[in-house]
Amino acid sequence: MCQFYILSIQKNLTAMKKLLVSSLAIISLFLFLSNLPVEESLFISNWNVENLFDTADDPLKDDNDFLPESEKVWDQLKYETKIKNLSKAIAAFNRENGPDILGLEEVENAEVVKDLAAELGEKEYGFVHMESPDNRGIDNALIYKSSRLKVIKYDGLKVELEDGYPTRLILWVKFLFNGNAELNVFVNHWPSRRGGQSESESGRIRAAKTLRTFIDNNLQKDDAIVIIGDFNDDPVNMSIVSALNAVRFDCDSLNTYTDGLYNLAYKKFKSGEGSYLYRGNWNMLDQIIVSDELLNGKYFEFHCDDFQILKPEFIITKDGKYKGASIPTFGGRTYLGGFSDHLPIGARFILK
Repeated sequence: MCQFYILSIQKNLTAMKKLLVSSLAIISLFLFLSNLPVEESLFISNWNVENLFDTADDPLKDDNDFLPESEKVWDQLKYETKIKNLSKAIAAFNRENGPDILGLEEVENAEVVKDLAAELGEKEYGFVHMESPDNRGIDNALIYKSSRLKVIKYDGLKVELEDGYPTRLILWVKFLFNGNAELNVFVNHWPSRRGGQSESESGRIRAAKTLRTFIDNNLQKDDAIVIIGDFNDDPVNMSIVSALNAVRFDCDSLNTYTDGLYNLAYKKFKSGEGSYLYRGNWNMLDQIIVSDELLNGKYFEFHCDDFQILKPEFIITKDGKYKGASIPTFGGRTYLGGFSDHLPIGARFILK
């Protein structure tokens, strides 16, 4: 009996030792990645910045809610506060070094993007913007660190909806990164869920097919592709899974390689997290989808759990029914002086 207890204790000690070694290895890897210099990684992020409008009336756009004489009294002070708030939050990304690439949705024009880039540091950040046919006057844009990235070309993919209603262009920017790696970035803001998710789904499926067709016809399977934006659908909806053919990447069990597009937001979504709080439920509307080259390619690799929902403490609602969500600019018609109704997202890619 005594010998049995001794053998049991020895087995338990051996198991504990293995567990300890494994835990120390995981901690060491985490510390290594946490302390990795930012110049040895590429940080890509995205943020729907919720109606970043200037104060000037554009007769070609429906911007009447964002004018000094509107009910919201959208004046220069509110606009400048919005720019400063967004800039403060963006500067906190990437261990307070700012993102290398940031996709933006709901910007009115090139001037507001220019103002935001200037607030971040105009010598550090460049930007790309294209005017969309959207009736509300909101566009997609992208800002980037010009010391690390050079724009090779850019274009806008037009999404044709069944009812002919104009929607946002998908912004395509082709970069040269660090002088040797080409990177194709697509910024998306697919049609909204107005009228219900299923009733409005066809528009998002059309947007997904537009993007998928462009990629199939113009890019190669080994190209570095990053698809970011506000998709107005979750990672499990038809537009993402069937029309775009984005694999649900969950780190724990990498799905069989099919089309070479992997949805890095899926694991967070599966755990109940999200970027947008609606009627008490979290939705992962904002996502980062990448090709195999970004996971383990010639220039980049991705480590599990390096996709993040970015939550600088000062942008978070502390209590009430919107606890945990980003503080918006307006709550209905009430001015809150916040940031956005979406949380930003980001992912780090290690340079080989």
